[in-house]
Amino acid sequence: MEGKLTKPGMGNPMSDVYDIEEELVRWFSKVIDKTITKLVEHPKKGVPFEQSLSHDLAGLKITLEHTKRALELNGLSDKEPGRWRKEDLWNFAKTAREISKPTIIVANKMDLGPAERNYEKLANEFGQAFVIPASSDAELALRRAEQANYIEYIPGEEAFRVKNKDKLTTEQREALTYVEQRVFSKWIQTGVQFALNTCVVKLLSMNAVYPVEDAEKLTDRKGNVLPDVFLVPPNASVADLAGQIHSELAKTLIYAIDARTKIRLPIDYRLKDRDVLEVVAATKRKKSS
Repeated sequence: MEGKLTKPGMGNPMSDVYDIEEELVRWFSKVIDKTITKLVEHPKKGVPFEQSLSHDLAGLKITLEHTKRALELNGLSDKEPGRWRKEDLWNFAKTAREISKPTIIVANKMDLGPAERNYEKLANEFGQAFVIPASSDAELALRRAEQANYIEYIPGEEAFRVKNKDKLTTEQREALTYVEQRVFSKWIQTGVQFALNTCVVKLLSMNAVYPVEDAEKLTDRKGNVLPDVFLVPPNASVADLAGQIHSELAKTLIYAIDARTKIRLPIDYRLKDRDVLEVVAATKRKKSS
């Protein structure tokens, strides 16, 4: 992979994906190799190897769960780290990368002629991954037109509406026609927002949680209904949510109230997607009393 520009349809997107993946795994393997060498030379007494390894790989956001899973999948759970071969290191790095950094493939420039063939090749080659067709240029054009008040458009929607065609220049009308014909009529949407949504919901399994000030009215202190939404990882607790809202709130947290059932929830309650709850802290209870 030399980073040279090619004419539309002349590149090899499958090769690009493999090259990028190899670079990532090579980077991971170098970091992991240094870490294992250090742990072999200076083992931590009384600490299991996988725990020491995950601790030292925290900078790569590799957790203990990721480490154990990668060791298990490669048959390395019971193998002394000092006896690992190069293949063991590479396979562990590859698996740790895949588990800790799940990815999707965004097939960009779908408005260009040769793109459909390349998209089909990517989908066939990487069928186990998310391969999403997209046109970032079309998305950018629509957002700029929306900001200029030429159109009505919500990112991720399957259509846009021109407000006043007479105010558009010939070039602007042609650009919007191009987006309609080459993107929306064929791919339904630009794919950019869909790719982001797929990352959050499908790939990372994040849950959308709605904290409110008033569990009865579902409002904040200004009366805004469901004013905020927080994305939290699977198994996140009320305490985790409080920390995301404000560090001081996490320190004084007492419990939360489920807005639907009005049940009091403990701070270790595991949040579910679309939970609506009122977070109650010691300072807040003092004020209300």
